[in-house]
Amino acid sequence: MNNYAKLAAINVGEHIEKKGQLSYLSWAWAVDQLLRQDPEANWEFNEPKYYGETVMVSVTVTAFGKPVTMQLPVMDNRNNAIVKPDARKISDSQMRCLVKAIACHGLGLYIYAGEDLPTDDRDPLTVFEEQHLQVLRDASLQGKQAMTDVWRKIPKSEVKEAFWAKHGEVLTKAMEMAGAK
Repeated sequence: MNNYAKLAAINVGEHIEKKGQLSYLSWAWAVDQLLRQDPEANWEFNEPKYYGETVMVSVTVTAFGKPVTMQLPVMDNRNNAIVKPDARKISDSQMRCLVKAIACHGLGLYIYAGEDLPTDDRDPLTVFEEQHLQVLRDASLQGKQAMTDVWRKIPKSEVKEAFWAKHGEVLTKAMEMAGAK
């Protein structure tokens, strides 16, 4: 198995966190996984670039002898560039960029699939409903355990809690009608 395949084979599912509409891995966990596979891996943050009042950060990660450079705008949790970001926002974006560069070596790359698609300016609850409501209704018809299993796979977030507040009663009744297996 090649080095990329070894990193890509690591299950990151239990380590995905959500902040707003973004999914991410903890930088500390990603670095740990990388260094377990390549103790000689290293990275270097490049000088941030300014575009008007917004900032782009970049980092080069060298793993298994191969350097990969990635960049990332300093952005909020809705994927919007932050105007005049402070040092904390820049630092946070650098660490997210580090994880993104590690992903190009194989670890959790699928998290970034579709990130280059146009941003969705709709209400986050509406987007969440479209993604999960029918799946949860279908699972509820199979019983409580099936619905619980689906629900647990959805990362914890404020939107998830708002969704349950809005639809929990209906989903619970659907389970009851199905016999709550």
